[in-house]
Amino acid sequence: MRIALTGGIGSGKSYVCRLLEQRGISIYDCDAAAKRLMRTSTALQQKLQALVGKDVYIDGRLNKAKMTLFLMASEENAKAINDTIHPAVADDFLKSDYQWMECAILFESGFDRLVDRTICVTAPEEVRIERIMMRDGISREKALEWMGRQWPQEDVVRRADYCIVNDGAEPLEEQIDTILSLINS
Repeated sequence: MRIALTGGIGSGKSYVCRLLEQRGISIYDCDAAAKRLMRTSTALQQKLQALVGKDVYIDGRLNKAKMTLFLMASEENAKAINDTIHPAVADDFLKSDYQWMECAILFESGFDRLVDRTICVTAPEEVRIERIMMRDGISREKALEWMGRQWPQEDVVRRADYCIVNDGAEPLEEQIDTILSLINS
């Protein structure tokens, strides 16, 4: 059985992943995989160069400024990048031995079709804003902008099979144990 953990920025999904890893569960990190594949996959590099321009790689290294300019130029550009990178990440996950994945944009990317069960980590909006501001040293406005680029938390919760509330009050360990028990039964 394959399982995905998702949640909006600042929800604490990476922290929940660490708790799962302490239980011996290895988790495929989609963001880290995308960065690794952009660095190591010649086929992906060639596709990105064809899409963005040869100078998206300089001396074999990703030109992040060029990539960001292209991404931010339009929704069509962002979709084209996603349509190039997402299949490479999906293929890499399916070829891996991982049963669990962490994917911030699980439903938006269609990666939910790669798994049997989905878990959404949630937190109240104010908690998320504070976490993002502290973690990244950014303004409230910037945190809200980043949150606004993702699906609303309520939409993700509706689509998920299970939900973990990471508000600092609800005990995470008990929620994780309950969900693991339900998955394993």
